[in-house]
Amino acid sequence: MAAAASASPDSEEGSGMDAEEGQNPPPGSREDGEPDQDPTAAETEEPEGEQPESSSSPSSSSSAATAAQASVSNGGDQPGPEKELVELKVIWNKNKYDVRFPLDSTGAELKQKIHALTGLPPTMQKVMFKGLVPEEKTLREIKVINGAKIMVVGSTINDVLAVSVPKDATQQEVKLEETKKEPLCRQKQHRKVLDKGKPDDVMPSVKGAQERLPTVPLSGMYNKSGGKVRLTFKLEQDQLWIGTKERTEKLPMGSIKNVVSEPIEGHEDYHMMAFQLGPTEASYYWVYWVPTQYVDAIKDTVLGKWQYF
Repeated sequence: MAAAASASPDSEEGSGMDAEEGQNPPPGSREDGEPDQDPTAAETEEPEGEQPESSSSPSSSSSAATAAQASVSNGGDQPGPEKELVELKVIWNKNKYDVRFPLDSTGAELKQKIHALTGLPPTMQKVMFKGLVPEEKTLREIKVINGAKIMVVGSTINDVLAVSVPKDATQQEVKLEETKKEPLCRQKQHRKVLDKGKPDDVMPSVKGAQERLPTVPLSGMYNKSGGKVRLTFKLEQDQLWIGTKERTEKLPMGSIKNVVSEPIEGHEDYHMMAFQLGPTEASYYWVYWVPTQYVDAIKDTVLGKWQYF
């Protein structure tokens, strides 16, 4: 009895230790029976097939740089270094375009550039820089400078045809009437204005010369009532402003049917000029003492090449 009682505590301790050993697995093993991996081995292993970033060769970098330089040197339609460029502001239909263009390119080449920018065909463009830009002259020849504003007016072919036919017919009628009449400056309605003499503040004239429109309004002239009048050409709006002391009439250039002029006898370096605003002579707006060097520029600006379509 005593031996059995003394053996029982030992057996309980032994069974308790066995139970603890069964719950705590030995180091280096997992509960599922598979050995643990060495953490240092996991850190040093590298995936197969991947190369470190530092392994890229210098030759591939230089090839990429060479390709980038080639793409820059061959990019776009940039002119060669021998071409002098000028910076322009092209304005069309309330849209503005900043353009760098060779200074020795012609007006016709500028129209092609405008076509690429706006989609407006060159034949439908009226390009303005102090008057119409000649197609055969270069920008250098017409003294275009950096920051110059190039105004472009254009319309659809249907609108042009609708306007041009009445203009052609009206011009022929006017020419026929003019051949039947005495010179305009001798007619009574004009003599009362011309007899006042040349205005003191009229702009100087240059006989035998043709110049582009000045950058300031043409002023110091008389209208039919003998009042002072000035002409302002708003190219960006395609309008002619006729200003007097009382008011300013803003006329779309497309609404002007015709422009006629005649030298003033005894003062051939000045003209009398009329803008036809309606179908008959009663709609003529007369302006007297227009400097002769601006007469052609005024007609070209108002009528442009539309009159030849």
